[in-house]
Amino acid sequence: MGEAPAVLVDHPENGHSNGVCVKSEPENTEITVDVGDRIFLIGGNHERNNFSIGVQIYDKISNNWFSPIVLGTGPKPSKGYSAFVLEQGRILVIKKGSPRNDSIWFLEVDSPYVREQKKLLRKEVVAWSKGVRGNAEKPIVISGPSGVGKGTLISMLMKEFPSMFGFSVSHTTRSPRSMEMDGVHYYFADKKVMEKEIKDGKFLEFASVHGNLYGTSIESVEAVTDSGKRCILDIDVQGARSVRASSLDAIFIFVCPPSMKELEDRLRARGTETEEQIQKRLRNAEAEIKEGISSGIFGLILYNDNLEECYKKLKNLLGLDGLAHVNGVESEKLNTMHSKNK
Repeated sequence: MGEAPAVLVDHPENGHSNGVCVKSEPENTEITVDVGDRIFLIGGNHERNNFSIGVQIYDKISNNWFSPIVLGTGPKPSKGYSAFVLEQGRILVIKKGSPRNDSIWFLEVDSPYVREQKKLLRKEVVAWSKGVRGNAEKPIVISGPSGVGKGTLISMLMKEFPSMFGFSVSHTTRSPRSMEMDGVHYYFADKKVMEKEIKDGKFLEFASVHGNLYGTSIESVEAVTDSGKRCILDIDVQGARSVRASSLDAIFIFVCPPSMKELEDRLRARGTETEEQIQKRLRNAEAEIKEGISSGIFGLILYNDNLEECYKKLKNLLGLDGLAHVNGVESEKLNTMHSKNK
């Protein structure tokens, strides 16, 4: 790869207004997209396996090719692609001949998330995310008893859709522990200031734990939203009740274990709690499950009897089943393009 490949620009009347395609054999289809001083090569000879589309970058200034770190779970290789440059440093990639729920993907090349990851990793980064439909902007409140697996489900979401989701940073009045950073792990607040802000209605939910206040402020949720991500709140049932009563328009999900016996087995398998702590968690779990199912707080209930199946259901509930989250003219355009690419 000593020089940039010759490219063929698709004509707008063919439905590819911004895409740029490389001439190639059918079994070695690849596509290039010109973004600023770089060309992004998607697919082609550099694909190392059959599990995800490969990505290479050609730098026009240095006249060099390099392989970026690819974050997120990318699409599987296809017989062909169309690509379109979008705003906010994203490339829309459409897989030709793929079913509708696997045809629309986004490659982030210069989004706020990618720029943030470049600084952290000190390397070139791109990130895949799947096209979605539904309430893509709404924050997500996930609750469930300890040991039910909600943390694992959230981690799976963050791994597969790294640029789509973000956590709100909670406030606390306790002192920071070793290595904790203000604004990263918590916002460490003065107790009197936090009490006043709670009284002024600036917090979605709060609780007193061992004499210290903990809570989620409206501003912290808005900060995640302003960064272009969906905010995930992992809070207990009481916190969810407070959020439900607030002005925040969110999706409320409660995760249940298949049985109390299964939950007990999971808690014991962790090996992190004493017998007394396990019994306390089980007592709390019974009360949480009863309230979570019957309180009317949660619009969606998931039973985590099989992690992979539960995760698939969670993605489906959140509209992460592959249809692009667009509206108006853009939606019509995507529908037309999908038909042409079959």
